[in-house]
Amino acid sequence: MSDISIVIASYSGYGHTAQIATAVADGARSLAGTRVHRVDVGSLGDADWELLDAADAIVFGTPTYMGTASGAFHAFAEATSKRWSDRAWSDKLAAGFTNSGSMSGDKLHTLQYLSLLAAQHGMLWVSLNLLPGWNTTTSDPEDDNRLGFYLGAGAQSFNDTPAVHDADLRTARHLGRRVAEQTRIHRAGLAAAAR
Repeated sequence: MSDISIVIASYSGYGHTAQIATAVADGARSLAGTRVHRVDVGSLGDADWELLDAADAIVFGTPTYMGTASGAFHAFAEATSKRWSDRAWSDKLAAGFTNSGSMSGDKLHTLQYLSLLAAQHGMLWVSLNLLPGWNTTTSDPEDDNRLGFYLGAGAQSFNDTPAVHDADLRTARHLGRRVAEQTRIHRAGLAAAAR
């Protein structure tokens, strides 16, 4: 079977979300036969759109600003409307991640927005599939999925430091690996159905 292609389409205003995108990419690359590309949705060129169109899976990433995706990500979403009307991304796999300075920061709304964008395109959403961590008195803030998201990877990074929490980076790597695994399964299923 040929390599699978995953494109991470993200925007990062202050560098935190870029670090999470790197972790997602590392997780995806940990599955042999996975090619990963990253595109900055704030400055897309023709070659970036070609990567997106050719991808088996697209992972959307954006910081959460004022309770939703960044303005740059919203502009990208609107720019996909031609692909939406042509059904160009139909049946590709999709997933998402976001980051904010607050523990909640209304990140769930952003993940819902990303999954709805994927649904409008006819894409198949890949959830995080991690139980929540840091939810008992004996658990630890170093637990994977410490913020308890299911829809995608959510991270919290303090506004006054460039660091991203190690547990959130591990959770992002998990998401990347899961997307790669599910993409390989999906590709094999399509090949089997075509026989």
